[in-house]
Amino acid sequence: MSKKLVAYFSVSGVTAKVAQEIAAVDNADCFEIQPETPYTREDLDYTNKQSRSTLEMSDLNCRPATTGCVDNMAQYDVVFVGFPIWWGREPSVVDTFLTSYDFSGKRIIPFCTSGGSDIGKTAERIQSLVGENACVDAGKRLGGEISEADLKIWTEGLEA
Repeated sequence: MSKKLVAYFSVSGVTAKVAQEIAAVDNADCFEIQPETPYTREDLDYTNKQSRSTLEMSDLNCRPATTGCVDNMAQYDVVFVGFPIWWGREPSVVDTFLTSYDFSGKRIIPFCTSGGSDIGKTAERIQSLVGENACVDAGKRLGGEISEADLKIWTEGLEA
């Protein structure tokens, strides 16, 4: 049986809740991707072209500093990566996580939370960040109110 990790970034708590539920139903470890400087409401104002998140997301090479690290990433075969969708993709702080480890030989399963935006082409972007020696699934948008039964059906379907 493969060892699994659910790594996630959450601001409002929605992605954290879903990530913890995935970890529980799939018997996985959990790791929160935390920015060194937490985001404030002003930082997340997408209508302000000078807000922190707008500036970060405008620069595809932006890698905001994070705190903490995964101990012994080598032990994991499968890594779920969860995040809210920002500007149609994963937040830049998730990119920091993805470029901080060697994912060679690992399966990465992205999932996003969003009120309406789909995961889009995020998997292609993640693949470009982790390299061709990792296998990146297409991923899935999960609502904040997904049931444990539906999560179990989804994760069991991934085994195939």
